[in-house]
Amino acid sequence: MSPAEEEKSLPLPERWPRASKFLLSACAAAVAELVTFPLDLTKTRLQIQGEAAARRSGGAGVQAVPYRGMLHTAAGIVREEGLGKLWQGAIPAVYRHIVYSGVRMVAYEHLRDTVLGRSEDGSFPFWKAVAGGMTAGAIGQFFASPTDLVKVQMQMEGKRKLEGKPLRFRGVHHAFMKILSEGGIRGLWAGWVPNVQRAALVNMGDLTTYDSVKHFLLLNTPLVDNSVTHSIASCCSGLVAAVLGTPADVVKTRIMNQPRDKQGRGLLYRSSMDCLIQAVQGEGFMSLYKGFVPTWMRMAPWSLVFWLTYEQIRRICGVSSF
Repeated sequence: MSPAEEEKSLPLPERWPRASKFLLSACAAAVAELVTFPLDLTKTRLQIQGEAAARRSGGAGVQAVPYRGMLHTAAGIVREEGLGKLWQGAIPAVYRHIVYSGVRMVAYEHLRDTVLGRSEDGSFPFWKAVAGGMTAGAIGQFFASPTDLVKVQMQMEGKRKLEGKPLRFRGVHHAFMKILSEGGIRGLWAGWVPNVQRAALVNMGDLTTYDSVKHFLLLNTPLVDNSVTHSIASCCSGLVAAVLGTPADVVKTRIMNQPRDKQGRGLLYRSSMDCLIQAVQGEGFMSLYKGFVPTWMRMAPWSLVFWLTYEQIRRICGVSSF
């Protein structure tokens, strides 16, 4: 058998390992995103409420919307807008995770196994895991930033309607085209800096924690590479990711949701640092953790669903465990 024929006889995961891992992680991320999306919507609404910069600019309806906790916010969305609105913006969110999760998972494994390299005993040093997680998250989020922008703005459409403001978009395609026509290609990457910063921090918590905890348990406890180990590691990764990523997530959400002039420049914030300073000065340090509870409550089950699904899909398809 010739080398070409031998290569064609190999299973797809062995012929195209990176493409296969991209598709597997994208499928797992889509499942996790749909299951936990209402918590993401609730988190976004909480992060926008009480925005000091919007109050100073005299935005209509800012004072009329009271600050509500997670449960009241979710119940208010269902009561005032309908149950289906809990999934408003889910389509671009799934698009975002197909790109984001696919790229970050492939990038992290490539960095871990090829660029940074494991130790002689097969372990991956913690500092390498941190560097790999942050780099992979930043790369994945940069490519996925336009879909994240559309998701955030569509999540706020129901709130705009209640405030008497005209809706900005008719759907996902219209949102992309409108943002592109108003701000050009650069407009699709509005807020990408805090977005990438957040992704780097979240992945330092998510990928680094999951990889480190999982392999620590395998090396130092009687646990084996199964769903129990995956569940423990994913719960730890969700908590750490929420703690590290929430402040940057608040800044990212506000910058992406702010009104813009004809040149695409933000009217409330000049940069992510300006947004951070205005939030702390106008609302206090804890404003950076608005939406932390739904963020954590979403990241914990998201990580659990994603990692369990991802590991099982890899096993079924004949790909080695992460």
